[in-house]
Amino acid sequence: MWGLSMQLVLPYASVYMLALGLKDAQIGFLATVSMLSQMVFGLLSGVITDKLGRRVTTALFDVIAWVVPCIIWALAQNFWWFLIASLINGVWQVTQNSWDCLLVEDVNRAQIPRVYSLVKVAADTSALFAPIAALLVSNLGLEPAVRILYVNAAIIMSLKVWLLFRYSTETATGMVRMRETKGVSIWKSLREYGNVIPLIIHSKGTIFSLVIMAIVGAVSIINTTFWQVVVSEHLNVPVALLPFAPMVRSILSVIFFFTIIPPLLNRRSLRLPTILGFAVYLLGQVLLVLIPAPDGVATTTVYGLLALCLLFDAFGMGIMFMLSESLVALHVNKEERSRVMAIQRTGVMLVTAPFGWIAGGLSSVHRTWPFILTSVLLIIGLILAGWFWVSTHGDHGVEELLTD
Repeated sequence: MWGLSMQLVLPYASVYMLALGLKDAQIGFLATVSMLSQMVFGLLSGVITDKLGRRVTTALFDVIAWVVPCIIWALAQNFWWFLIASLINGVWQVTQNSWDCLLVEDVNRAQIPRVYSLVKVAADTSALFAPIAALLVSNLGLEPAVRILYVNAAIIMSLKVWLLFRYSTETATGMVRMRETKGVSIWKSLREYGNVIPLIIHSKGTIFSLVIMAIVGAVSIINTTFWQVVVSEHLNVPVALLPFAPMVRSILSVIFFFTIIPPLLNRRSLRLPTILGFAVYLLGQVLLVLIPAPDGVATTTVYGLLALCLLFDAFGMGIMFMLSESLVALHVNKEERSRVMAIQRTGVMLVTAPFGWIAGGLSSVHRTWPFILTSVLLIIGLILAGWFWVSTHGDHGVEELLTD
């Protein structure tokens, strides 16, 4: 359902803003504003999730985070509409926490990496609907087609909210936390965050996994915001073809998840897969920077090199998403999962928030410069995984479970 809603419109989000008169720096600023909004709501997400329950929180805040902004985006006329929508859309961090808890709290922790693998496969498979958006844009033009796609996204996301609420059940931990927080104000619950912070700062493995997640998150923000900009504005790929890039990337990612990635996960340590993921992801980003800009429309050479970029990105992005989420989840204290993950995500967002604004400034100088920044970040991640790896929970038991 994500593929029939937001996945259809995301490839056009940035070029839609450009079409309405926004500048690169403004687009980058909106990405940073969105992250700051997510940071605030990410901090609140733990207490909200505990108080309302994983299931109710996911339903209520999905409507606020996606349905409402989609309507605003569909009607947008200038920068201020996008600013308001970005601030509201930051609420999705509440549902990210509640949905993560709903997803894995009743799952054997040894299976958590595989659960996230299935989530990634589902998301990648949803990209197969991308040609629908391409047909709309080619027939109606960019602006009217994207407005229609945002209205469609609001409708489909509403249906998704109802289905998930109707057919899900509250987790065992969620029921316990609802009883424990009944009658306790949100502000008092926020003050109790001080009790769970030591669980984070006293764990080397947790700090390490959060640094990895921050690097992957920063690279993801830049790619999500500026990949279509560099491809359409620098490499002169027609706008109507933009959705096919994530579709191809997703198909390749699914193939990798059923062929190359499983043997990599069936190891006594996640260190080698992490190093390999960073290295391959880096190759794709460097290659994107090095593709020569064509004179006029994109050439066969450009498309061939972009295909190679998508191949590297499909593997690197796919495995790093799964590993970064899994490493964090494996380190979380089960009884305090929602509050610990709220603090963790807030910290990660605090670090990654400036990268949208920084990348916007770089893109206004040259379209490829944001990807020089992502390459530097991935090199740092590669060094951390290679020389500063911390085993899960600092022992030799948990990672062995992943091979069972």
